[in-house]
Amino acid sequence: MNLKELSQMLGLSQTTISRALNGYPEVNEETRRRVLQAAKETGYRPNRAAQRLATGKAGSIGLIMPISPDHSSDMHFAEFQSGLAEAAILQDFHFVIMPSKAEDEEQAIRWLAASGSVDGYYLAYVREKDPRIVMAKTLSLPFIVHGRSSGLELDYPFLDVDNEGAFYDATRFLLQLGHKRIALLNGHADLDFAHRRRLGTEKALADRGLLLDPRHTRHSFMGDEQGYRGMKEILSGPDRPTAVLCASTVLALGAVRAMNELGLKLGVDVSLIAHDDELPLLKPENFSTPLTTTRSSLRAAGERIGERLIAMINQTVPAPPAQELWKVELVVRASTGPAPT
Repeated sequence: MNLKELSQMLGLSQTTISRALNGYPEVNEETRRRVLQAAKETGYRPNRAAQRLATGKAGSIGLIMPISPDHSSDMHFAEFQSGLAEAAILQDFHFVIMPSKAEDEEQAIRWLAASGSVDGYYLAYVREKDPRIVMAKTLSLPFIVHGRSSGLELDYPFLDVDNEGAFYDATRFLLQLGHKRIALLNGHADLDFAHRRRLGTEKALADRGLLLDPRHTRHSFMGDEQGYRGMKEILSGPDRPTAVLCASTVLALGAVRAMNELGLKLGVDVSLIAHDDELPLLKPENFSTPLTTTRSSLRAAGERIGERLIAMINQTVPAPPAQELWKVELVVRASTGPAPT
């Protein structure tokens, strides 16, 4: 179906239909919904070149793809991108992916903004006092941040989960079960989510007059092998912890392997709580001993970031930019039990 046929079917002018499809605010919401629904049902897709000429927009959102072995094998990144892609497809937006080394990332963002190939972009793998956010505020292109940057006193759009609150609650739950020596297998120390998860753990321990033991703490890429090595080192050392917090179910997979190798029973000798991003290939309930988790969907976060970024591009959200903080659910299963006496 072409634009003329869709216009005749709906009894609307071609101009009104184009404006509705491209998010112009002068089209009322009911008309916009009618047009979007009809376009979906009939399979109508506007000509991208004509649309760009009419609106001055590229119809694309951008992302910087870090070049490193960690990121290329990171299933968390892939799951988030799946959600983002779903939101983009619904709005007929495309991706422009620009690979970049970490040290060149700010330059890559500047190039992306100046190229005219994207209408907006998002930032991920946020660090404390992240200079990319400071730079992004100086550019004219809409952007949104997946996460937050501690120590940065700026107003910027973001979506984040309550990492500090999640690990505070998880640690407090372990303390209620009688655990005092609690280990932490966390993400890279310079990433803000890992900083906040450690902070939540330390605060809950401090409430009981306890400290997080540096000997029982590891920061690394969140992979199976890193979880295995970190957990084996910790459990083979002095004052073995009776519980461990893992920043992902992937780390937990390796941690459980280390426990099994050392002849320790999960939920009896050592309790474990992992953060569950709802990765479809690694469900905590499918572990041989189902895992207690803090839970928040990465795919849903990707969808929401895509929706918000496109709304900002189409100017359908008011300023100042919205900031969302999602609560995290604690799901208790068999991997946690009373501290061994």
